[in-house]
Amino acid sequence: MNKTTWLAALTLLSFPTLAETVNVEMIDLGSGQSAGMVTITASDYGTVFTPKLQGLPAGTHGFHLHANGSCDSVTKEGKTVLGGAAGGHYDPEKTGKHGYPWTDDNHLGDLPALYVNANGMADQPVLAPRVKLDDVKGRALMIHAGGDNHSDHPAKLGGGGARIVCGVIK
Repeated sequence: MNKTTWLAALTLLSFPTLAETVNVEMIDLGSGQSAGMVTITASDYGTVFTPKLQGLPAGTHGFHLHANGSCDSVTKEGKTVLGGAAGGHYDPEKTGKHGYPWTDDNHLGDLPALYVNANGMADQPVLAPRVKLDDVKGRALMIHAGGDNHSDHPAKLGGGGARIVCGVIK
């Protein structure tokens, strides 16, 4: 092995190629203040969403990719909808159906529920096996009040509540 080949091999061993990551600042829609960050990373098993969030209500929350890259509020039927400009759950196949992150006949934007501990912090990563990094760019990442049963029954969109925290994925 010549010196150039040896140095190239050493460089590859010393500085492995890192997977592409996207950092998303998450904003509390009520206060306009930062709630922290979510790091989105590609893996061999899908896309990993790793939150570093604080100040959230404890419990599980609906966690979704929304179609539009905006967290602005809109007025709908005379009422303000916080984060309404994000549109609905990302659904490129137009299934019109809410479901599990690992099933193929529902919104691609249906992510695993986000867990927030008793101190209001979320730091447990979730894996979205069908989502690719190219799917998330230019979309909104949304946290809803309340849980998500990954069904449209008994309530639409998993039964989750209002949009409480949002970030635009660039």
